[in-house]
Amino acid sequence: MILTFFALFFNDLNRSTVSESKRIKILTILQDASTGIEVKAMGWVRTKRASKNVAFVSLNDGSTIKNLQVVLDVDHFDDALLAKITTGASISVVGKLAESQGAGQTVELLAESIEVLGEADAEKYPLQPKRHSLEFLREIAHLRPRTNTFGAVMRVRHNLAFAIHQFFHEKGFFHLHSPVLTSSDAEGAGETFKVTTLDLQQVPKSEDGSIDFKKDFFEKETNLTVSGQLEGELAALALSEIYTFGPTFRAENSNTTRHLAEFWMVEPEMAFYDLQDNIALAEEMLKRIIRFALEHCEEDLDFLEKREQDEQKNRPQNERSELSLLERLQLVVDHDFERVSYTDAIRILKDSKPNKKKKFQFLIEGWGADLQSEHERFLVEKHFKKPVVLFDYPKDIKAFYMRQNDDGKTVGAMDVLFPGIGEIVGGSQREERLDRLTQRMGEMGIPEEDLWWYLETRKYGTVPHSGFGLGFERMVQFVTGMSNIRDVIAFPRTPGNCEF
Repeated sequence: MILTFFALFFNDLNRSTVSESKRIKILTILQDASTGIEVKAMGWVRTKRASKNVAFVSLNDGSTIKNLQVVLDVDHFDDALLAKITTGASISVVGKLAESQGAGQTVELLAESIEVLGEADAEKYPLQPKRHSLEFLREIAHLRPRTNTFGAVMRVRHNLAFAIHQFFHEKGFFHLHSPVLTSSDAEGAGETFKVTTLDLQQVPKSEDGSIDFKKDFFEKETNLTVSGQLEGELAALALSEIYTFGPTFRAENSNTTRHLAEFWMVEPEMAFYDLQDNIALAEEMLKRIIRFALEHCEEDLDFLEKREQDEQKNRPQNERSELSLLERLQLVVDHDFERVSYTDAIRILKDSKPNKKKKFQFLIEGWGADLQSEHERFLVEKHFKKPVVLFDYPKDIKAFYMRQNDDGKTVGAMDVLFPGIGEIVGGSQREERLDRLTQRMGEMGIPEEDLWWYLETRKYGTVPHSGFGLGFERMVQFVTGMSNIRDVIAFPRTPGNCEF
């Protein structure tokens, strides 16, 4: 296909002038690696080094982590033009491809004409050709995609998103655009961003002194969504199998490496699925999208693996991963996930050496404990040495909508645990029985009138159904090996930070 494209392109080129030729992406140029042909490349200058007679420019356009080396005959170009070709500048180059004389590249571009599209102040440009800390790069998030690290992360992120849509489309799921504005907070967590058009300098009050939301745009208290699940359930109970993939928001005042205020969730909901069907779908999806990344992001993942290995050298020994990035990804793809009940997991953790020797930060004393990341990682990395699915959790630590089991103590919940990161997917079989659902809502203090529409689906043709949620940034974090979730989204939103 690439050769056909080049044939058509160069036939057309013969009928036009060089200035009319179309830009070819650097990825295409390097993949084809043809020599003796004329091409136009555009991109940003990563580095420039010059001698008396020749200058070498590393050009990158974001299509690949690799740079195209552009060779300039200094005598052929004006000194004023050459002075404008600095790190950070954007240029358009027309020339012929030749076999490269340097290591690590197959072809280089012998420049015949150059146009500077945008200059960059060489002294002030923040991304100088040296190593920058991730903390510094977060302060210049508008430029950090130009670095190798963040270019690789963004390309991997794109491929993961594409693989998710492809997976569900091929299985006959329908993509639902769930609302961003809602009057529901899904799990009743209360950590929502409020949305209003009221004048905050003169907020209208009711007779009892509370805010009069009847004067607001929606005439009721409204917030940004924390999940598309409840709306997804409504659609699944008509279309059978749907998924949502959209932004969600949580106003949790947390500054950890695992939390964002704005993040993306993938939330499939399936009618006629029980808990085991739900688990099987989650495993199939996770393996599929990781396999897709391994097949389509090889160069970026190789770079990110080497980057992680360099980063781990500066960590304490007990914080270093025993497996490399690619080994962790292959571990997920190659192994059947271990399915373990919560009750069995508690027994394993309670009897484990870290618990007995009090090495866990949160000691497991008995049934009913809410598992932490350290417990999840122990099960995956030390005990089973493969991905783990925990199921049948105590109902008292889970949400109201999860189906109650016959034992009266547990619900049909499930979490998928991965090496290095712990929980990556959480889901459940949903409670389809109206009486059991309203009973649970009453126990948790959730007013029925607020979710009347949700309850009506249990009155009119209710069916067993299930679903789960995948935090997309957490998935990107796992696949890229980035240690901070703020570095796998283009513009992170965290407490005190809504720049860009």
